[in-house]
Amino acid sequence: MDFGLTGRVVVITGASKGIGLACAAAFAREGAIVIGISRSSEHLHTAKHELQALGLHIHVEPADLSDSVAAQMVMERIEDDHGPIEVLVNCAGAARRTPPSELDAQAVHAAMQAKYFTYMHAIDPVIRRMATRGKGAIVNVVGQGGRQANPVHIGGGAANAALMLASVGYASAYADKGVRVNVINPGITRTGRMQEGLQASARASGRAVEELLSAQVASIPMGRVAEPEEVANVALFLASSLASYVTGAVIPMDGGKTSVI
Repeated sequence: MDFGLTGRVVVITGASKGIGLACAAAFAREGAIVIGISRSSEHLHTAKHELQALGLHIHVEPADLSDSVAAQMVMERIEDDHGPIEVLVNCAGAARRTPPSELDAQAVHAAMQAKYFTYMHAIDPVIRRMATRGKGAIVNVVGQGGRQANPVHIGGGAANAALMLASVGYASAYADKGVRVNVINPGITRTGRMQEGLQASARASGRAVEELLSAQVASIPMGRVAEPEEVANVALFLASSLASYVTGAVIPMDGGKTSVI
């Protein structure tokens, strides 16, 4: 299937690991000009070499997107070097899961800074330029934790919920300017963040990580966790012209676990 992404400039935030890295690989396979952003230059170059071994090429730009000025500068630099950004896929930033006994105001602020503001800082300079050009697609990989409360994910869940509202708000505000904004909400996915979350839950509950993982998998109707590549495939669709009439959508990817309408 041709997604029509050949030669298009695609920016992936959080591209050095997990879902972001899977998205970088997926868009590169489609012939897009992929620019990966992450805070760590070392992790980015490791990811670049991993993809090169698969015959895939990406450009890399280290930047801390929790800093709004840094976000503005890196997006301007990308457009100067590669041309107009046509697709933005946000995967950067993860709020640390924190047992309630460890949650304080500082942890809540850190969660919002790590996830909510990282995405908002990336979107702000890009969406205005997309609107001026009359086209563009933004895909925000957020998380089902914003729809279902979890005692060890209060700060991060609040950030995710805020991102869903902001994404749908942007979709409405920019729909008549040719810019589409959609959300993917993964459930538990096989990444390093999955392990971090399990360890936080283990501290809060006193149960073993392996026991908690088994219980979570048992609660998923599909009987398994998601793979990062599966999330990347949905991002490809939402960013492509095949989804030309899809905007403001919030798509769950949790194997049927959250039974809500």
